[in-house]
Amino acid sequence: MSLPPPPGVYVPAVLFFLENEDLDVPSIKSHILRLAQAGLTGIVIQGSNGEAQHLSHEERKEVIKLTRQTLDENGYQDMIIIAGCGAPSARESKKLCVDAKEAGADFVLVVTPSVWVKRMTKEAILTFHRDVADHSPLPYLIYNYPSVTAGINLESDVILELSDHPNIVGTKLSCGSIGKLHRLTSAKPSSEFATFSGTSDVLLQGLISGSAGVISALPNLVPKLHVAAYKMYQEGKIDQGMKLQALLGQAEYAASKLGSTGALKAMVSKHFGYGSGLVRIPLLATPAEQLRGPYYDKLIEVIELEQVL
Repeated sequence: MSLPPPPGVYVPAVLFFLENEDLDVPSIKSHILRLAQAGLTGIVIQGSNGEAQHLSHEERKEVIKLTRQTLDENGYQDMIIIAGCGAPSARESKKLCVDAKEAGADFVLVVTPSVWVKRMTKEAILTFHRDVADHSPLPYLIYNYPSVTAGINLESDVILELSDHPNIVGTKLSCGSIGKLHRLTSAKPSSEFATFSGTSDVLLQGLISGSAGVISALPNLVPKLHVAAYKMYQEGKIDQGMKLQALLGQAEYAASKLGSTGALKAMVSKHFGYGSGLVRIPLLATPAEQLRGPYYDKLIEVIELEQVL
């Protein structure tokens, strides 16, 4: 029986590119190091915000290796790496899981395929995840993200059925449903099956409902604030934590309105001095003129708090 990842705050790291779309290795290393220094529990490589769908198999392995190397050479040997290994077929996902282990990952995170969305019955979903988990050399988390799976939204009953598999150890819920999260945590504690919130706007609400923590994109921008909110919960400072949670919720919404992945990269580049807002097509970069106005101001509010921590 595989063990779940430790509870805490994880980030699906954005990936930086050069003008020719090659990997921007110095910026990637700078970003990984800043995230580690903030006190995060772990980093997800090739999550949705890491543009996994836009990378070759070789690039995926290279980025995992680069992340592990950067962490190890800076004293973060114990920091967890979760590798996104979703693909349109079970065969390809199984290959990605093997590659992830060889490259230095600790866990895999696998999204449900959605190319044949009308054929993704409950039986097909159960068969896919069990088959990949059977062959994965690393412990396996299910990734539920309806926005990137053509609306496929795994029900709590399906996730609980899958949780009985000896190598399936947790799930990331980017559907935002606290009801679903609570159904899972009340059936299986996070020490046994780690249920993570998938968005920062329900970080504290998820913890109160028994989650193992959060795997969210916003810590790319303000990792220290997320760690602070998590510690407030651990210390029983719920009222104080809810005030910070309100800011994180506003910032999460603002980032989505400004362009999500492209906006996060542009904001990191502008305020932390490395990388750029370049993304791979079909994603579009967030224009500089878009980085103003009320949504931008919400992000500036949390960045200013981050910079004094």
